[in-house]
Parts: sequence; C-alpha cells; structure tokens
Amino acid sequence: MTPKPTASESLGHRAGEAFAAYQSGDHQRLGDLVELLTPVLWHTARAQGASGATAEDAIQTAWLRLVDSADRIADPYAVLAWLVITVKRETWRLVRGERREIDMEELPEAPALTLGPEQTSILGERQKTLWRHISSLPARCQELLRVIAFSDRPDYAAIAHALGMPVGSIGPTRGRCLQKLRVAIATDPSWEA
Repeated sequence: MTPKPTASESLGHRAGEAFAAYQSGDHQRLGDLVELLTPVLWHTARAQGASGATAEDAIQTAWLRLVDSADRIADPYAVLAWLVITVKRETWRLVRGERREIDMEELPEAPALTLGPEQTSILGERQKTLWRHISSLPARCQELLRVIAFSDRPDYAAIAHALGMPVGSIGPTRGRCLQKLRVAIATDPSWEA
C-alpha cells in the first residue's frame, strides 16, 4: 500500500502554491505550473480519445484560458481540477465528429534508453501491446489510469473532483482497472513475462 502523500506534497497542493504565486505577480511561477501539470493534462486529453495534435491544441487552449481567467479563480488550490475540467471540455469540443479510437502510432514515445536494437524493438512491441490493452479497457479505467499513472503524487481530491468520482472510490476503481489490465496482458500470447 502506497502511503498517502501529505497535503504539502500532493500535486494539487504544489500546483495551488505555484498558481497562488502567479496570481500574486510572480509570473515565472506559471512555468513551474506548466511543467508540473502538463503531463497530467496530456493524458487527460488522450484519455478522451484525442489525437496527439488535438491534445496539444486542447492543452494550449486550457493554458490560455487559465491566463485569461487567473484573476477570477478565487481558490488557487482548485487550479488542477479547473485545468483538468477545461482540458476535458476542450478536448470533447475538438474531437466531436472525429474518430474516438486512439491511433497506436500516435502514442507518446518512451524515454530514450541505452538499449541495443533488439531490446529497443522488443520494448516498442511491449509498449504497443500495453497501450492496446489499456485502450480496450472501459473509458473510465483509461481516464483514471492515464491521470494517475503520470503523476508522481496524485492528488485524489482533485482527481475525484475532475473525474466526477467520490474520493473513496478512486483507489478501489484503480485496483479493479489494474486487475482487468493484468488479466488482459496475462492472456495475451504476444506478451512475454
């Protein structure tokens, strides 16, 4: 069991501190906020079925709206939820009418590793297999796993608010989703242990 991060360590708290400083005039803190939250926003957009280009557009629009609305956001510690909801809505607007299936060729590249050609090829195939299985999960699981998996210390309260889930259901839902993923991978002959 992973220990629950303290309020001062959570992603939402760190984002709130950076945004509060930005609202107070320290405009360089917006860069910290962008660096901190863009991975979560990226996976939020992709979980909605957006292509890479559409996700970039949705995220860029969300950041622009944040800058335009900064003085109207009363609680700086709500900035994570505000951005996640804004990215979801913008993504829905952009993908309306587009195909909903995630193209496996557009998945983000893995970080560069010092592997030989054979290991690189095997790793690439395993990643494609993993993302294929993630894409076959119910939409709720895809969304939750993408948001949680790419956050060092997920802020369950902010994630719950953004995804419209009770805080207490995030852990059990994540567990059920991961179990579905484990079963799918275990039964896939192309996946080697």
